[in-house]
Order: sequence, then structure tokens, then C-alpha cells
Amino acid sequence: MIAVIFEAFPYAEKRGDYLDMASRMRGLVDQIDGFISVERFQSLSNPDKILSISVFRDEAALNEWREMTAQKVTPQAAREDYFQDFRIRVAHVMRDYAML
Repeated sequence: MIAVIFEAFPYAEKRGDYLDMASRMRGLVDQIDGFISVERFQSLSNPDKILSISVFRDEAALNEWREMTAQKVTPQAAREDYFQDFRIRVAHVMRDYAML
């Protein structure tokens, strides 16, 4: 399992546009075989920060997502249009515990 951790600081006036775009992308990402989930959160300590955690089954699914987002939103366009700053981390999930 692979997690993509996306920290974003959208421009205040572009926050709604970014969330709308992310919602549209969700419809496309749902079609990827191996996409597991995505959640978005607003930071309690910094209300300007949005954290998105996406989970994929394997690298093939992650690569399909990467290609899809590269076609829809280039990093350059994202920086210029939506974000003051952002950071993307990709990590292998080593353990997964739950109390269900």
C-alpha cells in the first residue's frame, strides 16, 4: 500500500476553485484500479493549510494517478493558479492497524 500526503496552502481567493477541481478529479481517480481512498482535512493549527491523504494499492495504481493528474493539472499550473505553497510526500505503508 502507498500513501500520498499532500500539504497545500491555496491562495485564499482560490481555495474554493481548488476544492472544486479536487472534487472533479475524484471522479476520475475513482476509476483507477488500485485506488483505495482519499481524505481531505483542514489543519486546526493553521487554517490556511489543507492536508490530503490518498491511498493506493500499488505502484501501478500510483503511476496511473500520477499520469492522470499530470494531464489535468501540471505542477506549474498548480503553483501559479491555486497554491502559495505545497508539498507532496509518497510513502510505503509499513503497517496498518485498526480497531473496527
